[in-house]
Amino acid sequence: MSIRVMLVDDQALLRTGFRMVLAAQPDMEVVAEAGDGVEALQVLRSAEVDVVLMDVRMPKLDGVETTRRICAEPDAPKVLILTTFDLDEYAFSGLKAGASGFMLKDVPPGELLGAIRSVHSGDAVVAPSTTRRLLDRFSPMLPSTGRERSADSAVDKLTEREREVMLLVAQGLSNGEIAARLVLSEATVKTHVGRILTKLGLRDRVQVVVLAYETGLVRAGGGR
Repeated sequence: MSIRVMLVDDQALLRTGFRMVLAAQPDMEVVAEAGDGVEALQVLRSAEVDVVLMDVRMPKLDGVETTRRICAEPDAPKVLILTTFDLDEYAFSGLKAGASGFMLKDVPPGELLGAIRSVHSGDAVVAPSTTRRLLDRFSPMLPSTGRERSADSAVDKLTEREREVMLLVAQGLSNGEIAARLVLSEATVKTHVGRILTKLGLRDRVQVVVLAYETGLVRAGGGR
């Protein structure tokens, strides 16, 4: 079954380029497009989409707010933020809004395709360690999501081992590194990560990192 992709960008030429790259893949198809956030939300009411490639800076409704509204819906498609600038604070705000990661618009086609497949399978595109570095830099300027108090309560429901795993995920360790640190099998770590995502209502490891900052488990600069 093909991965159904939606392109959201106010530059028609860029959408055409992305569409051509995706159309050449046997496992992908572009099923919808939009030139701004308002149009994207309207189109998504009737289109079945798995992954949204989301521009950040658009007229009417920017990509961050559009992402927030999309991800607030049940069974929402995954969102991959695309940005022109490597240090674009709006893209990092998109992570807090629910995006599964971000990439630069000039990314090589192979990396973009790999990112779409990763996001579709439930993985995060941005490595947790990279996300942590970015949040260290930009967390003071990211707007509050208003979920800190409820998130803190949800974290309290985790077992001691799950909290331990969550902290290591937030510090950027891979499953293999966590397994070695805690003397567990990778399969066991993967199970713990899955339970953490389920209990906290999170979509991927990127959101675990963000939540760890919001609840104070990890602080800017890497402290606990």
